[in-house]
Amino acid sequence: MREMGIVLFPCLLLLSTSLTKGYAAITRASPLSLGQTLSSPGGTYELGFFSPNNSQNQYLGIWFKKLTPRVIVWVANREKPVTNLVANLTISINGSLILLDSSQNVVWSTRTPSTSNKCHAKLLDTGNLVIVDDVSGSILWQSFDNLGDTMLPQSSLMYNRATGEKRVLTSWKSTSDPSPGDFVIQIMQQVPPQVFTMRGSTPYGRSGPWAKTKFAGVPLMDESYASPFSLSPDVENGTINFSYLQRNSEFSRVVITSEGSTKLFQYNGTGWRLGYESPGNPCDLYSACGPFGVCVTSNPTKCNCIKGFVPKSMEEWKRGNMTSGCVRRTKLSCQTNSSTKIQGKGTDVFYRMANVASRCGSADFSAEVQLAYCERYNC
Repeated sequence: MREMGIVLFPCLLLLSTSLTKGYAAITRASPLSLGQTLSSPGGTYELGFFSPNNSQNQYLGIWFKKLTPRVIVWVANREKPVTNLVANLTISINGSLILLDSSQNVVWSTRTPSTSNKCHAKLLDTGNLVIVDDVSGSILWQSFDNLGDTMLPQSSLMYNRATGEKRVLTSWKSTSDPSPGDFVIQIMQQVPPQVFTMRGSTPYGRSGPWAKTKFAGVPLMDESYASPFSLSPDVENGTINFSYLQRNSEFSRVVITSEGSTKLFQYNGTGWRLGYESPGNPCDLYSACGPFGVCVTSNPTKCNCIKGFVPKSMEEWKRGNMTSGCVRRTKLSCQTNSSTKIQGKGTDVFYRMANVASRCGSADFSAEVQLAYCERYNC
């Protein structure tokens, strides 16, 4: 869990009380500067500047206002911190939110596709920072469309099948560095949909296909587990949204950690309680034992080969690296281009395996087809 103390430099402590009072909105006439905060109407969330680990780097972020220590749930300029003691968040002429440094250089911008010069920015009690057109009242931009490493109730991951647009979670580089890290959670385009955790371009973990009310690859999502997660298609807009409900807690959040874990935290009044974590064990990792390998949580060696297979590299297995998987002990007797069924000795047959969840690329198929075509699909 990432909890962060916010460091204020000594000169900032001399700011007047009026400067530290929470703003109701940001306009061109009233920008937000270091030492100032923007509060949501009910005082649930707060927007302001923070500096992790006593560094000189200043970031614009959102956190739970009522909780100590502060927990950062969104960062604007995560790729480019302000490195001096002067920064201002204001509205540009075309209606974009822009973060300026002491030299009036643009550090970060929403790049709002709008020509409105009559708008303001405010923070909602959902934790959503929005730019609102003063005339029409429409939302021109929102932070919920530009997620960081945290998903809050009423925000969601998204995939647009028509355009390929994605809304993802991206981990911090470390617990004290909000720049983009190695892990990304996203909805993939398979039918039925799945949620993948990617490490760069390589799958790290996955949910399995969505099966009406649960993900097939998440054992906890059975009849006895009241899942807070939901996946809903928007047929009209061609999008798929993945979100979660807030249950039995005033505050909650889903985070992708810098180590690649997906965690659901709920505040119980005194601290954060871990309500869900994935991967829950090493066998939940994508292709943990490689092709034709079976990961057994109760087995100290973790990986076994299925019947008729042996480790591809015994040396690697002895060193604890089993991702290369297994190969056939003997070659198949049938021809790949033949549909003739041969009966009797030496016949190639399917080996049925029970209580096994697939963690490789062709997992949408049945267990029998999975075993037969695993090599072809390079899982």
